Amino acid sequence: MTDTHLSNDLQKAALRGEPSYVWRAGQERRLAMIRQYGAGGVRGKLLVNGCGLGEYLARLADEAQLAVGLDIEFPRLLEAKKKNEHLVCAAGEHLPFRSGQFTAVLSNEVIEHVEDDRMAIEEITRSLKEGGLVILFCPNRGYPFETHGVYWRGKYHFGNKLFVNYLPRSLRNRLAPHVRVYTRGDLEKLFHGLSFETELKTIIFGAYDNIIQKQPLLGKMLRAVIQFLEKTPINRLGLSHFWVVRKQ
Repeated sequence: MTDTHLSNDLQKAALRGEPSYVWRAGQERRLAMIRQYGAGGVRGKLLVNGCGLGEYLARLADEAQLAVGLDIEFPRLLEAKKKNEHLVCAAGEHLPFRSGQFTAVLSNEVIEHVEDDRMAIEEITRSLKEGGLVILFCPNRGYPFETHGVYWRGKYHFGNKLFVNYLPRSLRNRLAPHVRVYTRGDLEKLFHGLSFETELKTIIFGAYDNIIQKQPLLGKMLRAVIQFLEKTPINRLGLSHFWVVRKQ
């Protein structure tokens, strides 16, 4: 998936996604969820698989027995090195760790970008101790916007694109071949045959930090309403799946 019209930075944004450059309410909320639902695991030996610039890793490292960050993009790890000690450059499909090493693996908006998502989940499984947790965020196909941009007539168009995810999968994947999107059934197939017990399966909305930055009152009202709707069937329109599963 290359495009001669794209800069290297834009190609990376398309293929790998963009890491968290700023820390705002959306990231803080996800961190609280990780701590709440992954409590025992993240306090042990934690792998942040696809750590980007290391923001989540830095905040979880203080309470973990060991916290390791892995990313395929070496320049991002150089930035993460400023606040994290244990970093590895590798692909998610080939984790350079012994089997049963970790008590928790955090994968935050990463599996949609790897070459082989099933292999990546199998590698996470292998690296976990018995009873270890997978803490997973990934894009929901029910969300009205494709947030990773699309390719159209040979050119990449960055930004949120309305209703792309509602197209038939063959057409949707032609417009967005660089990133996957998941239904609940897709994720169940991804874990099928692996020895896991479900702790939590839900869908969450975003925090709308960009709207709040421009229109604070409107944005905060929108966030309060939308996050209330997470407790209703409307959550199927949410931004991301949030799963916590335990290895048996």
